[in-house]
Amino acid sequence: MRLLNRLNQYQRLWQISAGETQSTSVTELAAHCFCSDRHMRTLLRQMQDAGWLRWQSQSGRGKRGELQLLIAPESIRSEMLEQALNSGQQQNALALAQIAPDDLRTLLNPFLGGLWQNETPTLRIPYYRPLDPLVPGFLPGRAEQHLAGQIFSGLTRFVSHSIQPQGDLAHHWDVSADGLCWRFHLHATLHWHNGDTVTAAQLQESLQLLLQLPALQKLFSSVADIEITHPWCLTFKLHRPDFWLPYRLASYGSRLAHPQQPRVGTGPFRLVTYSRELVRLESHDHYHLGHPFLKAVEFWITPQLFEQDLGTSCRHPVQIAIGEPDELHHLQPVSNGISLGFCYLAQRPGARLSPAQSRRLVQIIHHTSLVQTLPLDENLITPSSELLPGWQMPEWPAEQAPLPAKLTLLYHLPVELHIMAEQLRLYLATLGCELTVIFHDSKNWDGCTQLATADLMMGDRLIGETPEYTLEQWLRCDPLWPNLLSAPQFAHLQATLDAVQRQANEQERYQALRDVFDTLMDNATLTPLFNYQYRISAPPGVEGIHLNTRGWFDFAEAWLPAPAR
Repeated sequence: MRLLNRLNQYQRLWQISAGETQSTSVTELAAHCFCSDRHMRTLLRQMQDAGWLRWQSQSGRGKRGELQLLIAPESIRSEMLEQALNSGQQQNALALAQIAPDDLRTLLNPFLGGLWQNETPTLRIPYYRPLDPLVPGFLPGRAEQHLAGQIFSGLTRFVSHSIQPQGDLAHHWDVSADGLCWRFHLHATLHWHNGDTVTAAQLQESLQLLLQLPALQKLFSSVADIEITHPWCLTFKLHRPDFWLPYRLASYGSRLAHPQQPRVGTGPFRLVTYSRELVRLESHDHYHLGHPFLKAVEFWITPQLFEQDLGTSCRHPVQIAIGEPDELHHLQPVSNGISLGFCYLAQRPGARLSPAQSRRLVQIIHHTSLVQTLPLDENLITPSSELLPGWQMPEWPAEQAPLPAKLTLLYHLPVELHIMAEQLRLYLATLGCELTVIFHDSKNWDGCTQLATADLMMGDRLIGETPEYTLEQWLRCDPLWPNLLSAPQFAHLQATLDAVQRQANEQERYQALRDVFDTLMDNATLTPLFNYQYRISAPPGVEGIHLNTRGWFDFAEAWLPAPAR
């Protein structure tokens, strides 16, 4: 990018005298800009033609001239950034933004939030960390899960204000009386983001690739085969009835990418750029459902900016601000709510802890204000004694059983569990129990080698659009359970889940699953700790934002009023 190189050279000139008029020679300027005298003369001429400076040379070899710099480099960079964004040159804009964090904060201010750029409604979101790759199957981060739902479609989907899966790539489905044959009838006008027509064979291949993933194998263990029984019909043949099947297919982990092009989907937005600095989505012109109002959504990712002050954009991963980072007071809370997802404590049953000791640990956490007094930001977490609303943990008589001399606690992100683990360690020390704390630096238990030996585990359980189904999926697929429970206990749990999924009646299925979790809470194997308070703030003029179960909002529903002419 020649203009950027020229701007960087101008920045060096500015640094000589902070913009003050100076008497200097071409040779001195060339030395400061690390170029030849000849190239320096060319640069001076180009910068003068652009109106950046005024150069009055003196005739004669070695004569000194007068250099007057007319515009601050920050103003030039801001103008160039706006031109790049207006013309859709995001990569050039990224190159322009590679400056010091404090300068970047000021530079990005006017371009974040909702703007009409070059007659295009665009939403720009500052984000606090690089995003992980969007790979098929389960993803650990809420932002990545949300993006997968915006870019890729499933045979079914979840929609706002409904816990029932709805049609997506399949406009409807039917099931045989014995629950072993499910037919999903496809839309006949589906298109991939690259413009190609979607075929049933491609969707069949994508599903078969998904089912090769270990976690998805567990999720779809009842599926015997997927057949094309009509050019626009996919038929699932099952080993045993599974009335969670439409829910499983609506999960973000079951969204389908092109079998040969894993970044190409059929969702409302197509992926244009996915880098450590910028993620850009653009609306899919051939989307088979309601078209988005926004043309583009961008994540501007500047981790170095937020290391010093998370409050500039994203005070916490669950509290998202869309807009100018230095002007948060202009942003308006547009949607908030208590997450159904929760942080939890799990205890290994029948190992170093007796049932009475396990119950006492739960009582220590919930009856000593240990959670309520965590030194965290106000309005960030809410202590909870329920897994889901109405799924209350048991009340036991006060336990006084002495704790073991030593215990081991293993935990993963979020950061609040750092504080929780340290608080618990200090408290147990006063009771004569030495707690060894081990941190697994991840958002989930994947790849954790200490799961099979720790006495206690703390983690975070995200909840999707249908809470009951999400918890069933957790028991089936998370590495926690086969490592926490003994082999017979885990086998019994899976057999119980198989019996639950046979229930065709939804309410009976929900109740049967609740019974499973009641048992886990009754024996203190699982205990809820706290929920997060999700919050989204946006500048005036960004409409259609409604908090979803992952603390985000459907990009396809957001919109920007047309600008006044």
